[in-house]
Amino acid sequence: MTKVAVSGYYGFNNFGDEAILSVIVNKLKFLNADVTVFSSNPKFTKKNYGVKSVKSFDFIKVIFTLITTDVLVSGGGSLLQDVTSSKSLLYYCFIIFCALVFRKKVIIFAQGIGPVNSKFNQFIVKKLLKRCTYVSVRDENSLNLLKKWNVNAELVCDPIYSVSVPKAGESNIVGVQLRDYKTLSYTLLTKLAEQIVIEFSDRKIEIFSFQNRIDLDLCKKFEGILKTLNPDIETEVVPAKPLRETIERLSNLEYLIAMRFHAILVGLMAGVKTCAINYDIKVEKIANDAKIPIISMNAEEDFSKIFEELEKLNKDDLIKFAQSKHFDWTNFEKVIN
Repeated sequence: MTKVAVSGYYGFNNFGDEAILSVIVNKLKFLNADVTVFSSNPKFTKKNYGVKSVKSFDFIKVIFTLITTDVLVSGGGSLLQDVTSSKSLLYYCFIIFCALVFRKKVIIFAQGIGPVNSKFNQFIVKKLLKRCTYVSVRDENSLNLLKKWNVNAELVCDPIYSVSVPKAGESNIVGVQLRDYKTLSYTLLTKLAEQIVIEFSDRKIEIFSFQNRIDLDLCKKFEGILKTLNPDIETEVVPAKPLRETIERLSNLEYLIAMRFHAILVGLMAGVKTCAINYDIKVEKIANDAKIPIISMNAEEDFSKIFEELEKLNKDDLIKFAQSKHFDWTNFEKVIN
């Protein structure tokens, strides 16, 4: 039985990262691997995924796990970037470095690489990635960056495309998924709330937090704006919930206005009429690829026209787009086996 350690942004109850972990764990179990996940909350990870887990910063246990493992899987997500902080990038690099020192196989799994602004950080990341067994990235910008660094890599789609998602029903519920972000303005929130009140006052509005520590206060603030504009509008703030429950609630929507990449992705997979709020290049790309409307962070668009575009979307076209994406496990399986 192959022993596999998995390193990533796990245990923080972030929907996107936990969804990716679910995909990785399910695949590794199918391949009959013995899985240990590095997590900020090992009890949560053990309970939810049925795997061994050690605390991410318990370095004695982490290093012992790496010594006794066969393969390290690093990812997915955007681990190797220093925009959030150099500290997190250096942590994930340290894990990769230890695995390489112990002569273990290393898989970089469907990651978004960069931006890496520090020359020192660039040097470290380049050196490490060149020595990994298999590198896969989830977007063309990452692939082009690694080509520039002379790192061999494979472009794959997001692994969440391999998750089973039910088809949207006719619920008349409108979902809004927000995340707190430095460029998110009160102007955008107000214009969005005003248009929702104009278009959807007769519907229930569900406001989704995908990571309570970051999103929940913002979601409550947005609910307050809606209630100020129309005290009678029906609203519910939906805190972060387990993966399958979140997918089921998103799939039950008629419309979705979302910031986070994986909220948009699940909406498309379910055939929910979806509008993206463009806080990041990955959001812009999936919106353009799927031909869905986009709201920019400066909120200069005519929101009435955006909502007209949203209404005109065809559910079957959205599902067809999502079904055109197939995650290729071939090289991953070769390393594990």
